[in-house]
Amino acid sequence: MDADFQLDLYRRMLTIRRFEDLVQTLFLRGEVYGTTHLYSGQEAVAVGFASAMEPDDRVACTYRGHGHLLARGTEPEALLAELLGRETGVNGGRAGSMNVVDLDHGVIGCFGIVGGSIAAATGVALAMRGSPRVSIAYFGDGTTNQAYFFECLNFAKVFALPMVFVCENNGYGEYTPMEAVTAGEICARAGAMEIPTRIVDGMDVHATRRAAVEVFSAVRAGGGPVFVEARTYRFVGHSRSDPGRYRPEGELEQWQARDPLELARGWLREHLDGGERRLAEVDAAVGELLAACEASALAAAFPTPAPPSEFKE
Repeated sequence: MDADFQLDLYRRMLTIRRFEDLVQTLFLRGEVYGTTHLYSGQEAVAVGFASAMEPDDRVACTYRGHGHLLARGTEPEALLAELLGRETGVNGGRAGSMNVVDLDHGVIGCFGIVGGSIAAATGVALAMRGSPRVSIAYFGDGTTNQAYFFECLNFAKVFALPMVFVCENNGYGEYTPMEAVTAGEICARAGAMEIPTRIVDGMDVHATRRAAVEVFSAVRAGGGPVFVEARTYRFVGHSRSDPGRYRPEGELEQWQARDPLELARGWLREHLDGGERRLAEVDAAVGELLAACEASALAAAFPTPAPPSEFKE
């Protein structure tokens, strides 16, 4: 395993974490318009899978999509400007946090509707049949109780679509523990349709990347859809200023002991020449990058409203 490559994976995860910290700060200051759903704690899933994708692959995300966008290559400055409603944003400041589209980096959209990402990615996979390209749908554990889930898995299997379903099981559907509303095992639902399944440690970027490489290879070879359950955890509340008080005492700390960033740092300290120094350099560089992004985004203009004539029938 190449240590320099692993250092880059760490850099990507750190960028996501620091970006989300900045978004929360700006949200509490009233600079972010609309709501936010932060990805803190789940970085290893987005980065591990994105690192194994090809440029022509397509991705559909949930409303918790900042991490997937950054992992796929969206510029932090453009994404932050979008959240601040500025014209320099990815979508000109009109998409906000939950509905960003970045076709230049293969992201067909982030979807505020639970299960919407699966439907969109399935449609894209249908258009990709016969090619080596892959369509990836990210969704949470709560989605597995939606009709979209069963309809799209069935369709993908029947037509052998080149698709990877990635369930980011963070243990909660908004504020409700998964086990309180979900019967049986999530992977068993895909297995009942004879879709190959696997469970991966979603806190370990090495594990998620290994799984992604194997899964994408199988799908590109024409094997049809694959279902992955990445077991992870969000370190923040569901959205906005949710403090997450519904979590049992000690649960957050238990998961934080396996923080994806700390796991990656531990591996790099052991395997990377000059590990501590180079980790410090990455930390400083990410800090400088996001400080510059913040200044630029805050200085950008708001979009000019379209003239009424553009809305006439």
